Amino acid sequence: MGMIERIVTLFFGDGRNVVAQTAEVFRENAEAGAARESEQRAAAVDQFGAEFGQPPRGRFDRVMDGLNRVPRPALALGTLGLFVAAMVDPVWFAARMQGIALVPEPLWWLLGAIVSFYFGARHQLKGQEFQRSVVRTLAQTPAVVENLSRLESLRADSPGVADPGPDARTVLEAVRPANNPALAEWRRRDTRRDR
Repeated sequence: MGMIERIVTLFFGDGRNVVAQTAEVFRENAEAGAARESEQRAAAVDQFGAEFGQPPRGRFDRVMDGLNRVPRPALALGTLGLFVAAMVDPVWFAARMQGIALVPEPLWWLLGAIVSFYFGARHQLKGQEFQRSVVRTLAQTPAVVENLSRLESLRADSPGVADPGPDARTVLEAVRPANNPALAEWRRRDTRRDR
């Protein structure tokens, strides 16, 4: 019993575990790793709180925040309003658009700079991506028109839809009668009745 006790004490005695300590050399202790990760996350949250924590805001700050939130919805609703105005009173809409056509180009540049500054570079990037997608779509228009004309020519009521074209083999196969036993039997019966 003394020898087994010494072996067990060697591995697990004195408040240590040789097997666990050896295994931790090759593999992280999951419990200790979770505790370290938890501490690291708590420290990151504390740091973010210190950096981005805001003092109590006054009435002026709240009013300014509210005003900063107005332009985007106003522009979106204004654009939708333009569509509605174009449908309700096209003459009025056309007159306003003629007025906009008279705005000099440098003023448009200035407006674009202000809007880009206000909404940021993301607005400009998305606008350029939209323009590129419009150009790509317009570049595909001839192919789409050609595909539509081809599809229209395949309709059953289109003239010449059954035309085999210049392929002689297809013409011969279409003209040559197929071997149809039922049709041959019907013809035999029909010729017997005629006699």
